[in-house]
Amino acid sequence: MSSNGSISAQHVWKRFKADDTRPLLRDRLRLPKRRGHTWALRDVGFDIAPGESVGLIGRNGSGKSTLLKVLTQVMYPYAGRVDVHGRVGALIEVRAGIHPDLSGRENVYLYGSLLGLKRREIAAKFDDIVEFAELSTAIDRQVKYYSTGMQMRLGFAVAAFLEPDVLLVDEVLAVGDAAFQQRCLDRMRKVLQSGTTLVLVSHDLAALEAMCTRGLWLDKGVLKADAPMREVMKSYRGAIEQYVDAGYIPGAELRLGEVNVGRPDGGLPTTGQPVEIGVVVKADEFAQGRMYIGVSEGAATPIFVVSKFVRLQEGENRINVRVDDLPLARGRYSLWTSMVAQSGRDLIPWHHAASFEVIGPELDEAPRAVVRLSPVHVQSEWEFDDTLPTESR
Repeated sequence: MSSNGSISAQHVWKRFKADDTRPLLRDRLRLPKRRGHTWALRDVGFDIAPGESVGLIGRNGSGKSTLLKVLTQVMYPYAGRVDVHGRVGALIEVRAGIHPDLSGRENVYLYGSLLGLKRREIAAKFDDIVEFAELSTAIDRQVKYYSTGMQMRLGFAVAAFLEPDVLLVDEVLAVGDAAFQQRCLDRMRKVLQSGTTLVLVSHDLAALEAMCTRGLWLDKGVLKADAPMREVMKSYRGAIEQYVDAGYIPGAELRLGEVNVGRPDGGLPTTGQPVEIGVVVKADEFAQGRMYIGVSEGAATPIFVVSKFVRLQEGENRINVRVDDLPLARGRYSLWTSMVAQSGRDLIPWHHAASFEVIGPELDEAPRAVVRLSPVHVQSEWEFDDTLPTESR
């Protein structure tokens, strides 16, 4: 399919009035009357060309879902202009576009007709939709009797298989299990290869990096960044780090002091070279347990972890960890640490402790929509059979 789906948003503003408590309840509880409004989007503007894959990121309440609803005309902007060209398939809520009193079969045909498809075009895709959604035994049942997962599977299958020119997908995929999430990502890759324009909202940064070549970062309704996905990720992760205080850790029995990451000679951490991690832990009394130190790309899920059983004396304890061959490619990383007593009690909960830069090779050669680039650098040797014909290589 050759897609003509494009999106243009110019100076988009959206606000919501403050929800006033019902007068009777407000008077009984002696609550003040709410006034004013809240801006969900502030002067947002961008253009998305046909066939682009765009990831929309930001903290909860930043305006991501509101923006998708404005793009689908579920909501209208207070000011500004939005133009979306082509058929739009959207999954912005579990039941978006799905009528609970109709059967799954009826919903497929209803949704397709709303997209402007003819009945025979919908029928040609019907079996694929049912098979993907795993609803062969429930397709003629009313949707209101479906579980949340079944509704989500039906909604995504209909939106993705009826060949929209623009596909808008919200974080709703998070309600599915891991296997179905992977199938959704695989389907979105096929949709992209057909030329469909994709806008994907997710807190799964790895999935966004795998699917999207471009990123939009919203913060409190303001478009903070519009750039290649990896650059936007770096800026977003840097902003998250600003909210973290490595010195004070809620619920910790021990306190972190100075944290350093560098080469033994004092230089910046370098791919394939030795690196030393120095951590100061302050204890009010003797403590012992297993200490974990991990490295991530900003999120709490580490790329790798090292651990050791340690005994801490009262006062400051300096712990030095050496990694002989740093397996990280060039980029910015986060150091996380925790300490767990033998009883299983957290002496230091898993917590961000520092950020550091690594210099070395840049792993940025594969198309983003084909495979997620690994931040781990591994030396390898390749051999080719030169006896094969040139056209077979």
